[in-house]
Amino acid sequence: MVLTLSQAQGPAAPAVKELTIGQLLKDAAAAYPDRLALVTGHADATDRRQWTYAELLDEATCLARALCDKFKPGERVAIWAPNIPEWIITEFGAALAGMVLVTVNPSYQPHELEYVLNQSRSAGILVMSDFRGNQMAKHVEAVRGNCSEFREVILFDDWDALIEEGRNSTTELPDVKPGDACMIQYTSSTTGFPKGALLHHRGLVNNAAHTLDRGGFDEGDVSITMMPLFHTAGCVLCALGCVGKHGTQILTEQFDPGLVLNMIETYKANGIFGVPTMLIAMMEHPDFATRDLSSLKYASSGGSTVPAALVERLEDTLGIQFTIVFGQTECSPVASMVNPDDSLEDKANTLGESMPNTETKIIDPESGETLPIGQVGEYCTRGYHVMLGYFENPDATAATIDKDGWLHTGDLCSMDERGYTKIEGRIKDMIIRGGENIYPREIEDLLFRHETVGDVAVVGLADERLGEIVGVFLRAAPGQVIDKDELFTYTRKHLSPQKTPKHWVAVDEFPMTGSGKIQKFALREMWEKGEFEEL
Repeated sequence: MVLTLSQAQGPAAPAVKELTIGQLLKDAAAAYPDRLALVTGHADATDRRQWTYAELLDEATCLARALCDKFKPGERVAIWAPNIPEWIITEFGAALAGMVLVTVNPSYQPHELEYVLNQSRSAGILVMSDFRGNQMAKHVEAVRGNCSEFREVILFDDWDALIEEGRNSTTELPDVKPGDACMIQYTSSTTGFPKGALLHHRGLVNNAAHTLDRGGFDEGDVSITMMPLFHTAGCVLCALGCVGKHGTQILTEQFDPGLVLNMIETYKANGIFGVPTMLIAMMEHPDFATRDLSSLKYASSGGSTVPAALVERLEDTLGIQFTIVFGQTECSPVASMVNPDDSLEDKANTLGESMPNTETKIIDPESGETLPIGQVGEYCTRGYHVMLGYFENPDATAATIDKDGWLHTGDLCSMDERGYTKIEGRIKDMIIRGGENIYPREIEDLLFRHETVGDVAVVGLADERLGEIVGVFLRAAPGQVIDKDELFTYTRKHLSPQKTPKHWVAVDEFPMTGSGKIQKFALREMWEKGEFEEL
């Protein structure tokens, strides 16, 4: 069907399953009790721990009973830890117990933690004593008196005693429904302070399954979980997706490109998911050329725009099928995705088509009208995957989900006659220079192709005459030096004058969200404070 308006529907198959997170694990353990489910990916093999599906279910069930002895079903319980295996067990245990798991970024400081605990009205927290110098347990004690509904601290140091407590408990687990709330994820804040997206079992379980189906993940495959678990990419796409496919996941505590390459080779991993900055770091690592990565069949990326040159490099170098996912936490998280057998042009330039059992439309942000094919507007999505709302924030919910159930993402996209979408950037990232709209993606893609550029962010900077002008922040590729004059000439050869950056800045690293997105608002603020020197 050839579209004339920018509204499309995803495939009807596979159907949406009425399933909870807890039942997902029960089904996997019943089908493959002795299959290896989870391995801790440490460089030192003597430090690795592992669980079969039967063992994973047993430990999650014990935890669920222990939680039910401390909290009521429906209460919010926070988790504050890096990618440790107990995080995944807690995800399933809390689901079996009917709790709402509140995920907390391990890098948060006390004031950020206090906000999350108060805004989510958390009754308790499971917390690691410290991580990378962040004294997490001490921070909890420092703020707990300011959190009115907070009453219980559980240290991961006491995990064995907690599991034994649950093993000896006779408490019956509640009847959990697929539509029940199960998680609050705080948006990763590329534009400001986060809101708590309230997500449900049905959305998370099915979205993970449909994403891995489209990505080419086969039954029983081995995958590397390197995305942070406090983010939907980690705890949903990687963790729940792998369990839904009865696969084996290798969990890395934090992203280290050399360690990930080691784990791919050691465990003959078939798939990886990572944001572009991770994939770039892996390809730039000195071990990349020496590791046996022949077991890899697919890789997926998302979370930010994926430069076309990176798509080409990955497929050519690794001989894999690469897919790009698009969405946000509020839609569980994937709304559109390319197919593995799509053309390189589609993979490099589009976000693919709508996910199964979902709808997509592109609207005029001002009028709300659906736009003709090819015009740029706001990307909206509707279906089973949309969040219940922002927790106890009805105004923000009403501004994001309209009366017809459409989630307004704030992303600028266009749609072609097939229903494939193409991202132009965020509405808030769009640069308005003298009344003309400029989309950073086009400039970023061009500069990323240059051999001296390792990573790039294009930002609108304030200008008295034009309102905004184009600024670019560049990180050099390994062994390369950024030459402004060379890049200026290169840019002018391909782009019109108004799109050519006025301000050029070289950086050693970018300010990042915990999920690996460049914080453009932070770059803008640092620029305004005079923290950068121009090239």
